[in-house]
Amino acid sequence: MGLTEIRTAVKVDLKKPADQQPVLHTARAPLNHPSQLPLISITVPFAAKVKDGEIFKVECVDWTGGQIGNNDTADDMKNIDLTKIHYLSGPFEVEGAEPGDVLVVEIQDVQPFQEQPWGFTGVFDKDNGGGFLDEIYPNAAKAIWDFEGIFCSSRHIPHLRFPGLIHPGILGCAPSAEILAEWNRREAHLISTTELKRIVAQPPQPQNVHAGSASGELKEKVGKEGARTIPGRPEHGGNCDIKNLSRGSKVFLPIHVPGAKFSVGDLHFSQGDGEISFCGAIEMAGVITLKLSVMKSGMKDLDMKSPLFLPGPVEPHYGPSRYLTFEGFSVDEKGVQHYMDATVAYRQATLRCIEYLRRYGEYTRGGVWENEGADCVRLFRLPGLSDVKLRAYSGTCGGPGGYPERLHDARTSDGYLRFRHLAYGAGEED
Repeated sequence: MGLTEIRTAVKVDLKKPADQQPVLHTARAPLNHPSQLPLISITVPFAAKVKDGEIFKVECVDWTGGQIGNNDTADDMKNIDLTKIHYLSGPFEVEGAEPGDVLVVEIQDVQPFQEQPWGFTGVFDKDNGGGFLDEIYPNAAKAIWDFEGIFCSSRHIPHLRFPGLIHPGILGCAPSAEILAEWNRREAHLISTTELKRIVAQPPQPQNVHAGSASGELKEKVGKEGARTIPGRPEHGGNCDIKNLSRGSKVFLPIHVPGAKFSVGDLHFSQGDGEISFCGAIEMAGVITLKLSVMKSGMKDLDMKSPLFLPGPVEPHYGPSRYLTFEGFSVDEKGVQHYMDATVAYRQATLRCIEYLRRYGEYTRGGVWENEGADCVRLFRLPGLSDVKLRAYSGTCGGPGGYPERLHDARTSDGYLRFRHLAYGAGEED
């Protein structure tokens, strides 16, 4: 194996619009879907074929398809077209893969493109995407990160430099017709019954759908019935955003259609435990090296109801004293007690972390650094789920390592201050 060059199964063009590249797609659809006509295929066509056990490379655009530029304005983040996101490379036909099997995905390497050694983190405007804390941080903002080997730094967040934990945010196999119908049923039910004043699910969206090389009636079908890739789902994986799916990790995915129809994308240079700002990872375009193997009858043998993964051995390590930990409980910011609510506890721990960064760094209330700095290096744990207690821990690596210093402002063209950074060291000082 070592005597032959690893082939690149899918190549992308960073200078070409993502929606004009047939090896990319933005929706998932099954191999065949029942409708009023006899088994009309609405599949996203295969982009490439790989052998069982083959090692190969896949080029990926960033998740927005190149909508975000390396500049000092947040206008592109504010005005992003969210119907043109999650461009995935694939789907791949894996030889010998059949429904009921398990696809074993070994992530061997992930790297940014040599010609594009940078990425971005963002906060979406509350009226265009929003995020976990959008009622507190309603305005769009972004930071650009430069990559130097395993390290990253940002001119928008001065004095911060740390090793990234590089990984794909999305990987999964296509659903069967029955699973797709179930997704659409249960998500439509959630949308129709929720009392929350926010988006709770993403139904099929025909606007700007990109179905690979499909066109005409086939593309229209995919847009109307294919699943959006924003939410992850237990039956196939998808948008998992797990930072530990890094180099050396192994993911076990259920297969529901012949050939598996595996897709991958949304590469991250680094990410904490979760993306509180929706775009909280360091997003990038790049190349991922994979090995795909088929475990015959694996779903039955493993009694698989959802994906499994083994983390790899590669991860930045900080001593225990490098983490300042903030506790959150099931009591919200209005003083309302909740019963064992993990979301409320997580939110409170996150807010405490952000408030600390803002207070001791003298950041503005809307500062992107509190949000993004916490997102890129934050750890999160749920250590207490017993009796009537629920406690969450949110830890940020590195404490104050230097004095505050105002270095950079960025304003959108409409005059709103999007972020001001008064940054001190965290992780590693320049």
